[in-house]
Amino acid sequence: MTQPATIIRPEQPDDVPFIRRVLIESFDTPLEADLVEGLRDDGTLEVSLVAEADGRVVGHIAFSPVSVGGNDLRGVGLAPLAVLPTHRGRGIGGRLIEAGLEVCIARGVGFVVVLGEPGIYGRFGFTRASDAGLTNVYGVDDPFMVREVRPNGLRGVTGLVRFDRRFDVFDDLANE
Repeated sequence: MTQPATIIRPEQPDDVPFIRRVLIESFDTPLEADLVEGLRDDGTLEVSLVAEADGRVVGHIAFSPVSVGGNDLRGVGLAPLAVLPTHRGRGIGGRLIEAGLEVCIARGVGFVVVLGEPGIYGRFGFTRASDAGLTNVYGVDDPFMVREVRPNGLRGVTGLVRFDRRFDVFDDLANE
């Protein structure tokens, strides 16, 4: 039996409750769902895409601005990425990453950071951020990764990467 086609597209207002459902079903707590809603409410979702299969939202990816020191180069953080457990293993997450990176490039973003599994994100051109002189508040090395998406998008960018204030709840969890 063939798998139904999956469409990757920008989120629409009607998708909001379904995005929340995907996030709730994908993570142990509602923190990621609350994060995305807060970023949306603040107008700081740089990119928000959904994966749709069989006419319903089955995946979501978000990118929001990050800062590094006083540098004015445009960077974003990829977080969160979620696919319903019933739809995992079909390449939907990878398609969301690829589509999200393409949108970031089209919008002039210089670099993307992510806290994730190196074996997964390495397939999409992400490398250890510390090799580029970037650090994070979570105190991790290998899982904190970066991808330059525009030539010279990381030129002169070193130091502590700061995510939107809405991510502070995750800082608190990392420091417990």
